[in-house]
Amino acid sequence: MSGVVGGILRLALLPLRAPFLLVLLLVSVYLGVHWVVNAPIQDLVHPERDPVHGVYWAMECLQATVVVVVASVPNLFVSQLSVLMAASRVITLIVSLLLATIGGLYLLHLSALADVLILAAAVLLARLDLTRIRVVPSPLFTAFALSGYVMLGVWIGRRLKLEGLLGTLTGTS
Repeated sequence: MSGVVGGILRLALLPLRAPFLLVLLLVSVYLGVHWVVNAPIQDLVHPERDPVHGVYWAMECLQATVVVVVASVPNLFVSQLSVLMAASRVITLIVSLLLATIGGLYLLHLSALADVLILAAAVLLARLDLTRIRVVPSPLFTAFALSGYVMLGVWIGRRLKLEGLLGTLTGTS
């Protein structure tokens, strides 16, 4: 029983040991708020019943999940690029971060890709931080866990904005 409690405690303290996990959570909360603000609203009385609203949220969540999965398993996508990159996880993460940043800077004028770039950079930095503290689970588990973590942050941001807690803090409604 103490092993389970110790495991839960280590998992709870992980964001303190790897602070870029907190940055990833803040980025995902921001994305949740941003998506609420930019969501198309057709039915002002019940926006959650509008099919366009549901498709919008499904596509945004799918996009975020795909970005997290691609950024979580760069070994599978980038190992074909170079044997040097495949030799070290840290080099793979650094090259992936550079590719995401350079590609994103080129495409940054498109507002839809700005969210993708920010999320990809935050995920890669969180993975680099986890590698620094030697927490390296399997790539599929990492992709699943970080996707859930990002979706939790998006949900928190959405709830904050929809319940008006963020509007009173920022002066908007």
